[in-house]
Amino acid sequence: VQLQASGGGLVQAGGSLRLSCAASGRPFSSYFMGWFRQAPAKECEFVAKINSNGARKDYADSVKGRFTISRDNAKNTVYLAMNNLKPEDTAVYYCAAGLSGWSKGKYDYWGQGTQVTVSS
Repeated sequence: VQLQASGGGLVQAGGSLRLSCAASGRPFSSYFMGWFRQAPAKECEFVAKINSNGARKDYADSVKGRFTISRDNAKNTVYLAMNNLKPEDTAVYYCAAGLSGWSKGKYDYWGQGTQVTVSS
C-alpha cells in the first residue's frame, strides 16, 4: 500500500485545514487508518484513527472537538479536518494504515508527511 498525504500549509491561529491521504494498492477498505504528527524536537504522536468502515473513531485528547477524521472508501482516501488550529498544532502530519492492530495501534504502512504550520 502506498499512502500520499496532502493538504498541509500555513494558516493563522483559529483557521482550518483539511488533510487528505490517498491510498493505492491493496483494497483500501481492508485497513484502519490513522493520522500522526511530529513537531520539531518532539516525538511522533497519535492524532486520530478510524476503522475500516468509518464507524469507529478515536482522537487524542489534544484535538478532540477540533479535528475530525473521516474516510471515503470509494475514493481510497482518508481525511483529517482541522478546525480552530493552534500554534501547538504545528507539525509534520503523517497518515498510516493498519490491518489488524487497531487495539495496539500497530500500523503496517506509512505515508510521507505534509507540513502544517499555524502562526499566532
